Parts: sequence; C-alpha cells; structure tokens
Amino acid sequence: MPNPKHITERIFQGPQKYIQGPNAIKNSGQYLKALGKKPLLTVDDNVYEIAGKNLISVLEKNGFTIHRARFRGEASVKEIDRLTVEAKDAQVDFVIALGGGKTIDTSKAIANHLGVPIAVMSTTASTDAPCSALSVLYSEEGLFESYRFYQWNPNLVLVDTSVVINAPPRMLAAGIGDALATNVEARQARYSVNFGGGMPTELAGAVCRTCEGTLFRYGKQAYEANKTRSLTPAFEAVVEANTLLSGLGFETGGIAAAHAIHNGFTAIEAMHGLMHGEKVAFGIVCQLILDGADTAELERYIDLMLSVDLPITFELLGIPKVTDAELRAVAKAACAPTETIWNMERAINEDIVFHAIKGADTASREFIRRTGWRKSA
Repeated sequence: MPNPKHITERIFQGPQKYIQGPNAIKNSGQYLKALGKKPLLTVDDNVYEIAGKNLISVLEKNGFTIHRARFRGEASVKEIDRLTVEAKDAQVDFVIALGGGKTIDTSKAIANHLGVPIAVMSTTASTDAPCSALSVLYSEEGLFESYRFYQWNPNLVLVDTSVVINAPPRMLAAGIGDALATNVEARQARYSVNFGGGMPTELAGAVCRTCEGTLFRYGKQAYEANKTRSLTPAFEAVVEANTLLSGLGFETGGIAAAHAIHNGFTAIEAMHGLMHGEKVAFGIVCQLILDGADTAELERYIDLMLSVDLPITFELLGIPKVTDAELRAVAKAACAPTETIWNMERAINEDIVFHAIKGADTASREFIRRTGWRKSA
C-alpha cells in the first residue's frame, strides 16, 4: 500500500550546495573549508590516478591534511565497516567521496557512522547517488541487499565536468538510463511516501518532468559529444539531469517498478558486469508495460534509450538464453515486501511482473526489427 500510515506532510530534500562546471576541483578548497581541515578521501585506485592526485595537491596547497582510504569496489557492509575503522583511527573531521556511485554510497555510510559532514565529488554522470540521503548496499558478490537511509543529505556535491567528460560514454548513457526512470516512476509514486518520509511536493514533480525533458532534448547529443570529449552545453545539461535533477527527483518524487526490477536482476550472475543504469533502463520498459503505456509512448522511450546504446533486450543485456525460471526469480525478488514496486497504482503480483519482463524484451526486439536499429560505433 503506497501510504499505509496516511501521512499528509509533504517533504522535499536535497544537498546543501551543488556545484558543477569545468575545472571545479581547482576551486574545491574554498568550498570545503567550512567542513573541516582533515578529510578522509575515499577513492579507488583508478580514480585516484585520474583525479585523486590532482585533488590532493589542490587541497594540500589550501592547508588540508588528507587521509586517503582505498575503496575496493563494492558498497558492502564489510567495506563500510573496514573504512569506518580506518577513518576513526585517522581522526578525520569530514569525508570526501571521489568516484562513482558505489564509492559515494560507501562514503555516505562512513560519514553517517562518524557523525561528520560529507562532500561528494562525482567523477562520472552515471548515477544520481551524489545528492541523496541514502546508500544502496550490496553483498560482497554484488547482489542487492538493502537501502540505508540517513537524516541528512550531503553537505556539498561538486561535479567537475572536465573530469566527467573523460569518462567512457557508456557511463553517461547509464546515467541517462537511471535518470530517465525518474519521471516514469514518480508518476506512479505520486501517492506514496517518498524517501524523506513524506509525500511528494509539487516541486518534486516539476523537477522530474524537467529531468525527463532535458534527456529527450539533449541525451543523444550529449552522448555523441562525450565520444569526442567535447564539453558542450548539451553535455553540461545532461550531467545536471543525471546527477542533480534525477537525484532530487527520485528521492522526493519516489521510485516504483523500474528500480525494483533492477534489484531483481542482480540475482542473475551474468548481469553483474552491467551498470546500475543499464539494468534500470530495461526496468523502464518493464514499468511502461505494467503502466499500460500505448505503443507511441513506449516506443518514444525505447528510441531514446537505443540511441545511447542502452541494453533493453535480453540479448543486449547479455542474457540471450535466460530461462523462465530465472525470470520468475527476478519477478519474485522485485515483488519482495519491502520493494518499491508496491508504489505502483496498478495491481501487481509476481506473475504480472514476470510477463511484463518478457513483454519488455518482445517490444524492444520488435522495435529494433522494424526500424533496423544498429548499435552505434
């Protein structure tokens, strides 16, 4: 039931400050000084080479003492506990998350354990994790486990687009898949309690619609710009949609079936190499099927997602021989009692979701056959 406690208060929440632009890391010292002087920098080895060394150099010149914590790749309870102990031993006074979604979600959990501020510096536009007051946690093997909620959103979110533009275009596309779900899900969750514990505001709805409109206007153009590392206005607009608009939208507008089906797909080991937004993209088609979307509306979304090479058939997802038994397991996980699929206004059960998943693959394959779509270079 969307609102079992009959909550009437409306809640909108977000980060205290959001900053985006080329070479923003160069000015990070002036934005971070209000948070402390001795941060824990959570970063994996790859991102450390790409942006971490530069950030440390900038901050040390501004009088900060940085303790680098090496993130090992999975947003798991074990990893959170390990790095929290390291942070306590280093006596840090705030946390900096530098990297992608799992680094960010792990860092938010660490900051919450320590009771200190957090600054999020996203190096990709592949996720809307930076702005939210929650983490998505996985097992050590990569299976979805739970959401963890916090009282406050990040104190600062900084996105250096001169770093983001150098990330693979696949990451931007995954962010588009995640962000495109925002309005699709919020439309169904409008009578449900949001992640802030209240009902969605009118502003949340406006943010969700703006997010979707931005993606339809600029998504393909931004994706192509990313391929040539061209820092264009379209690219900046889509980075903002993927990060800020989607982040505000999903947290205060609510989510529904697309993300629940994503969570179900984490049970299929062959899909563990896919990015979050790639699995969510297929979930969008599933949700539109569940919504009873007409053909024109359904194909509008399919066309955009294919234009940025998002995988929305079983074959493109890398599971061409997936069995009905496996898909029924996905449907069962998506319909777990605590899942967001119950925010849907339509009747839902495991059998309905199973057939929606198969129907999504069928609809996308038929569109590809009829239009002659081919994956771009």
